[in-house]
Amino acid sequence: MKLQFPDSSPPFDPPVPQIEQFSSAPSPPDENPPWNLWDVLGIVAFAVFALFIIGSLTLGVAHSLPRFHKLKLADLAQNTLLLISAQTVAYLLVVGFMVQIVRFKGGHDFLTAVSWNGPPRDQAFKALGGGAGMALLSSIFTAILSRWIPKSLPIDKFFSDTSSAYVIAIFGVIVAPFVEELFFRGFLYPALARPIGRGASVVLTAAAFAVVHQGQLAHAWVPLAWLFIVGMVLTVVRARTKSVATSLLIHVSYNATLFTFLFIASHGFRQLDMN
Repeated sequence: MKLQFPDSSPPFDPPVPQIEQFSSAPSPPDENPPWNLWDVLGIVAFAVFALFIIGSLTLGVAHSLPRFHKLKLADLAQNTLLLISAQTVAYLLVVGFMVQIVRFKGGHDFLTAVSWNGPPRDQAFKALGGGAGMALLSSIFTAILSRWIPKSLPIDKFFSDTSSAYVIAIFGVIVAPFVEELFFRGFLYPALARPIGRGASVVLTAAAFAVVHQGQLAHAWVPLAWLFIVGMVLTVVRARTKSVATSLLIHVSYNATLFTFLFIASHGFRQLDMN
């Protein structure tokens, strides 16, 4: 008779308790651009330099022309066409400088690096509608608080005639929003969000956006407060959607609606008495 010895090995492998591994490493930041705040300051310095040089060259060339030869440089500096032309060229140079920074920081694709991320159609229409609605709220806000707004603002003097108004409108709808969104929401916001987080960087970006426009608004607190709110909305949209293109659509729609209101109120930019 053959003896059967019990198998000394267990009939099944006992389950091994899983020990969760907790990492002490911090979670990655919401934004991690290839540039830093020093690079952003470099963009600011380059922009100031470009605006000064291009503006000076434009005035110098214009003053040498027979049409403007008898005018003082101070008077030429108030010429809307000359001013906007110089500012457009300087802005294009600034965009080129931004592109070179991205390339220098590792050869990244520019639009990818700044989180351009074109929105889907339904989101794009919502952005355009949101910008128009915000412009309507702006008119209501400033009408209610008009007693604290100066009767004449520095920017008003550039609406001297119909052609000047059209030039500023085109610049304000096409050029300015594009460059401003690239800088504030494309470069500044992510550079701030990496070290200090989303909330504080939204506030600081909106504050910087308002401060840049204070010279045009005579440092008046009501329009600056509204621009701070606008900057908050644009930056929050950028933070949540990770899309500069979406914040740009809101910005373009906002400016275009404001200029449309002015166009209607001034009977086609023909009655431009800002006082």
